[in-house]
Amino acid sequence: MKKYIAKALIVLSGYMLCPFVGGAQPVVLTLDKAIEQAADSSLEAFRMKNMFLSGYWEFRTYQAQRLPSLTMNLTPAQYYRDITRRYDSENDLDVYRKQQSFYAGGSMEVKQNFDLLGGTFVLDSDLGYIRNFGDNTYSQFTSVPVRIGYNQSLLGYNPFKWSRKIEPLKYEKVKKEYIYNVEGVSEEVTTHFFTMAMAQAEYDLARENVASSDTLYVTGQQRHKIAAISQADLLTLKLDAVNARNALQNADIALKRAMFSLASYLGFDKNTEIRLQLPGKPLQMNVSVDEALVLARENNPTFLSLRQQVLEAEQTLDKTKKEAMFNASVSASVGFNQLSDKFRNVYRDLLQQDVVSVSLSIPLVDWGVRKGKKNMAKNNLNVVKISSEQGSLSLEEDVIMTVSDFNIQQALIGSAEEALDLSQMAYAQTKQRFMIGKADINSLTLSNNRQQEAQRNYISALQNYWLSYYKIRKLTLHDFETGVSLSSEFDFKHGL
Repeated sequence: MKKYIAKALIVLSGYMLCPFVGGAQPVVLTLDKAIEQAADSSLEAFRMKNMFLSGYWEFRTYQAQRLPSLTMNLTPAQYYRDITRRYDSENDLDVYRKQQSFYAGGSMEVKQNFDLLGGTFVLDSDLGYIRNFGDNTYSQFTSVPVRIGYNQSLLGYNPFKWSRKIEPLKYEKVKKEYIYNVEGVSEEVTTHFFTMAMAQAEYDLARENVASSDTLYVTGQQRHKIAAISQADLLTLKLDAVNARNALQNADIALKRAMFSLASYLGFDKNTEIRLQLPGKPLQMNVSVDEALVLARENNPTFLSLRQQVLEAEQTLDKTKKEAMFNASVSASVGFNQLSDKFRNVYRDLLQQDVVSVSLSIPLVDWGVRKGKKNMAKNNLNVVKISSEQGSLSLEEDVIMTVSDFNIQQALIGSAEEALDLSQMAYAQTKQRFMIGKADINSLTLSNNRQQEAQRNYISALQNYWLSYYKIRKLTLHDFETGVSLSSEFDFKHGL
């Protein structure tokens, strides 16, 4: 009967001290649900999505620039009434004359960049009308029904070639930065989750300690009446009960703080009550260091960023080298045109129009400006390459250490779980022995402390495991549990 009474007191004390009773139903969260909520609704997720969309539309703009562009240029009306200076050929002098005219015109132009050589093809058509007023009034139409041309720099810098190398890499980097940051959010959520989980476990232990210490104090009073324990042991039991209540109050404050921090990060209302469910023992996975390094070099946005920096430095050097030499360009076009004072004749009896232009720009004296720019670009490329190598080594070291830590954490979870089970059984037996007078207060206190420490170690082992797991995913952008690339999964999910 006493056993049942003690259990009833423990349950009743728990309900009286539980912070959730009487309030709203708490939200029950697992680690997976918390991560899913953060990836969908947190402020950090919103910021990351907009950063990705900015890079996505930049890449879409680059793709659009590689396609033919069609442009219509219109001048519906242009009226002049002014005094202008003209040359009088009869008197061989310049004179000022009144001028009054009206002009209207338009053109259609198609442009296509040629990546291989860096030139531009142009296909256009023009139509113009002019009417002069005054003493010599007349009207004219002019047309270019069709004209095709090509502009090419013979020795100059080709921006299209470099854009074709850099822009896809930039987009791939932006996409993988987004996935990388999502996995970073998983790390943040895991930290908040287990911080609250630890506070929740401390609170639960403190609540159990209050109920247990009250029960033990009542039992101690009964045993003291029959001189089974000393007055000092009874006072110790009373002190334990007082300390247990103080510890419960502190644990309650710490739990509320951790709960508020987690709720704020997940985008919940600040008054949301949360109850966490710890994840179970994870599946055993053996992650190879060599495999993780290969995946990190392929997918990690830091590696992609380092490649981009090297390419951009090479682009700058190529540009300064080309600009240091003389420049030569060629422009050629073939088409038809016509002139008439009547619109119906402007497209008849077309005349062929041929234009070929070659231009040269030769630097003679610039006091070493171009040479200095070329040397600066060359030195900058060397610096970028060295920095890239250092960054790669640092990241590879991070991958190696994270994988090693992850493999160790898997073994520690098993040990921590076994220690927790043993400590709980040991405390239950010691408590039972104390109740029947076969164990002293020191043995009971020591056993309780060991149980609490084992509980903390188990939660810490779980936290370290999942932090290492999500960090490996972040560094490699690979799900080792399913064997699927996170980048491929992202492309499939969004139809890219």
